[in-house]
Amino acid sequence: MKLTDYKVVVFFILLTNLVSGQYSISGVVKDQKDKPVGNAEVYNRTTGKQTITDSDGTFEFQDLEEGKYIITVFSFDYEIVERQIVVGAQNAIANFSLKLLDEELSEVVITQRRDKIFGLKQLKPVEGTAIFAGKKSEVILVDQTIGNLASNNARQIYAQVVGLNIYENSDAGLQLNIGGRGLDPNRSSNFNIKQNGYDISADVLGYPESYYTPPAEALSEIQVVRGAASLQYGTQFGGLINFKMKQPNPNKKIELVTRQSVGSNNLFTSFNSISGTVGKFSYYTYYNYKTGDGFRPNSDFNSRNFYANIGYAFSDRTKLTLETTYLDYLAQQPGGLTDTQFNIDPDVSNRTRNWFDVNWKLFSLKLEHQFSDKTDFSVNLFGLDASRKALGFRGNPFLLNSNPITDVDEVDAQGNYVFPRDLIIGNFRNWGVEARLLSRYNLLGKESVFLIGTKYYQAANESKQGVGSIGTDANFNFASNDFPDYPNQSDFDFPNRNVAVFGENIFNITDQFSITPGFRFEYIKTESEGAYNQVNFDNAGNPISNVRLTDNRVLDRSFFLFGVGASYKPNGSLETYANISQNYRSVTFSDIRVVSPTFIIDPNISDEEGFTADLGVRGRLGKNLSYDFGGFGLLYDNRIGIVLDDRANRVRKNIGTAFIYGLETFVDWNILNTFYADTTDFRWNWFANTSITESEYTDSEEAGVEGKKVEFIPLVNLKTGFKFGYKNILANIQYTYLSEQFTDVTNASIAPDGDSRNGIIGEIPSYDILDVSLSYRYKKFKLETGVNNILDNKYFTRRATGYPGPGIIPSDPLTWYMTLQFKM
Repeated sequence: MKLTDYKVVVFFILLTNLVSGQYSISGVVKDQKDKPVGNAEVYNRTTGKQTITDSDGTFEFQDLEEGKYIITVFSFDYEIVERQIVVGAQNAIANFSLKLLDEELSEVVITQRRDKIFGLKQLKPVEGTAIFAGKKSEVILVDQTIGNLASNNARQIYAQVVGLNIYENSDAGLQLNIGGRGLDPNRSSNFNIKQNGYDISADVLGYPESYYTPPAEALSEIQVVRGAASLQYGTQFGGLINFKMKQPNPNKKIELVTRQSVGSNNLFTSFNSISGTVGKFSYYTYYNYKTGDGFRPNSDFNSRNFYANIGYAFSDRTKLTLETTYLDYLAQQPGGLTDTQFNIDPDVSNRTRNWFDVNWKLFSLKLEHQFSDKTDFSVNLFGLDASRKALGFRGNPFLLNSNPITDVDEVDAQGNYVFPRDLIIGNFRNWGVEARLLSRYNLLGKESVFLIGTKYYQAANESKQGVGSIGTDANFNFASNDFPDYPNQSDFDFPNRNVAVFGENIFNITDQFSITPGFRFEYIKTESEGAYNQVNFDNAGNPISNVRLTDNRVLDRSFFLFGVGASYKPNGSLETYANISQNYRSVTFSDIRVVSPTFIIDPNISDEEGFTADLGVRGRLGKNLSYDFGGFGLLYDNRIGIVLDDRANRVRKNIGTAFIYGLETFVDWNILNTFYADTTDFRWNWFANTSITESEYTDSEEAGVEGKKVEFIPLVNLKTGFKFGYKNILANIQYTYLSEQFTDVTNASIAPDGDSRNGIIGEIPSYDILDVSLSYRYKKFKLETGVNNILDNKYFTRRATGYPGPGIIPSDPLTWYMTLQFKM
């Protein structure tokens, strides 16, 4: 055989591979009046793939081999349709006609209809212009949460997300504080926090703290992707949390939802939304007001939050969406306690003059365009104009070695306060633009998916620290002229810049097995420009010198991050997934210049880096049991923590390398339908969310660190409970248990006297909580009520080192809530 003959044979072999298996199932979903049904969920039960119908009711499954496929169509207002479709030697056409439900469904039927088809919700391999194949992902369907939504109760809302560690505040959920796998929960700063896909934190790299949290009542989903999300969304070890807001109602010109809630400690919240679609215009907007006193003195708060989403569909392929968000809240902060004070009475307050104020304005303009059935493009321009102001007495500011807890906030003979308060004001003005292109193409007879994207981010932030007023009110004006020798004075600008290019590709090796490699290139320029006061005191506390010093720094670096994920789906009910990804966390400007009375900053502090790996299996057993079992490992190099120097000062610095590993499991079992398959009016589910996590500092140049456990990691993190239902009555009983966890690298335990460490250092003891919630719907009305911490256990989840006042921050005792909803 000649060489040309070989070429012909090879050509026809390749051609055969390329064309084999390239069949599709497509069709249109309409109602009985021949009107297209948009946003209907179409599920290929044979392959496990899902899609959503376009506004004209069309759908398509591509790259199918010859064979039989079970296709299910689901929409809340229609009866479920399921049909077997045969794909022969050509593409198959399958049109569906949905029958409108004759009667209003009960709450039990609504929740069970979707659960029977889809089970435990996870992100699809491809959604919009994003890839999630091979990643550990979880989706919280907020509408199906039975709990205290009015107060954003994170313990209940995130009950199905494994391994989260939560700081609990008595502020009706104004701030979300979650961590996990050894990540500090404070203001969720180790996660990439987004709203509808764009950044909402103060400064993604320079100050990644989230002071704004959308109200749960406005959310349709919360998407959680663990550390492997670094390739597409950022560098954080925690991964991605994306708040997906409710969308305009496509079937009504106007829909009104109003929810009024009351609860313990004079809690009152009001949530009111309007949405609809008129021609090519769509809109969704809400206003949310919250006020309350908290269970401790000096802990009142009030909040106002507005959001608007306005969309215009130029065509079925092109849409422009404008979003704006406004939040303003003021909260008084009761401060921390020593262990002795907490054990005697956790309801007391040491601080009467501490205040916190947040003003947050977000903007987003997003263009989405579909070049073809295989290629999608999006570009999102977003910005933030915000401020946070922290005012309070955290100890005697004129004595640098003062005790931050036991120093008395002294008053004179006339009852006036002697010491001024510390004031920190941060202003955040940043903007960015992110573009994504996702394209599907055929490779060796299989559909592959390619994503390429780029992001430009620029911040012009300011931070000023100095002396506040002597009074007790929320006066956020500096009093530098009255106290020129106040030591904690600084004024800095932080002009940060970030350019990123990222890409991923799903290679479908077979119909069951796929590999998804990815990369991210980062260029980061972090700058600090400003000056601070250096004030020296004699032994009597009198100032002997006051010098103004400049401190300008530039941190300029660029690097690549790489990762790869794999997924094996032998059938539509089982998936094995694995991934490994590099992570990175840059030094924040609070690490560089903010002064705290409880620790000092090492001037040589540097960035952190490492990687995250996941291996797991998820799916369903039959129609009644969903599960996700997995293990993980996290290597954290150059981890930042607090240690003692040779002068017994607490110093925040890079302390070494930590390795964290564990098992995470989630199970949801529909007990009732397992034994009584035809039951429709009743519901009885059991769920268990369990995380077993171990950790160790494997290397450190600091004395007494190597071999210690990592902070903020309970060995056991359990959330379990039952969900009951009868027609329009739903109930939820949830039990939460966390074993003890350390808060500092020395693994210090509570001192015998309970006071020598002032509540700052020591473990967080194990605690458990029982929550009970109930809802009832009658026509257009819905009543929700419940009791949180029904056993009235005394516990805490945080030892603060700065604001809201150093020491133990007690968590809520028994509280109740009640919400009345009207929807039309």
